[in-house]
Order: sequence, then structure tokens, then C-alpha cells
Amino acid sequence: MDTRDWIEHRRADGERVGWMRPEGEGFVPVDLLGRDRAGALDWLAAEELLDELGIGYLADPYLLERPDGGALRVRIVEVSTDGIRVKLDDFGAIDGPRLNFDLDWPMPPELRTWSPEVDAFTSWPAG
Repeated sequence: MDTRDWIEHRRADGERVGWMRPEGEGFVPVDLLGRDRAGALDWLAAEELLDELGIGYLADPYLLERPDGGALRVRIVEVSTDGIRVKLDDFGAIDGPRLNFDLDWPMPPELRTWSPEVDAFTSWPAG
């Protein structure tokens, strides 16, 4: 994905919270996972949306759909425009498997926001 014309946005403490992608006469706010968070807005509204969004969503659980049809509850470990690394959500276990998965950026369709209504974490994967 070509991000050369995107404008990085940082909050007051210097933490990057996303980008504003020029579109027509406005700017599309893009979060750190590469998702458009609204349609084209004016500059100030795009900045305000990114500031309000923050980075807290990176700490949320996500659902990773596997090629075999299974799904795992995961947590984001690293994110950059080079890729997204997630790990099996081990719920703080000390002796469980340490499984990481490297994904493309922007956020691919096999990675979704987890919700309590969909409890896909049923067991530790084999390995």
C-alpha cells in the first residue's frame, strides 16, 4: 500500500495515533492498523477523531481466523506499516505455548475484533 502522501498524526505527548490520507478536499483518518475510521473529513475533524480514538484498541483481544477454519483469540504484540504481529492470548499463563503470527498490514480480513458473543478460543492449538 502506498502511504507516501499520508500525513502522520501524533497526539500532544508525541505518540503516533494514525495518519490522515488526503482524499479530494478532505482527509480520511486512518488508524495504526491501516483501517479507515471515517470518510473524508476536514483537517481538524480528522485530527480530533484520531486523538479521540487513541491507541487503546491495540490492547483489545482480536480473533484470528486460521486457514484450517479454526479461530484463535489473539493479542497484538507489534504493529507497523511493515506488518502486524499477534500472539495467542494466553491469559497470563506461564507455561502455555508461545505462539506468534505475522500478518500483513493493513489489518487483513482474517484478523477481526473479538467480541464476547463469539467465544472462539476453545483450546490450545496443537504443537
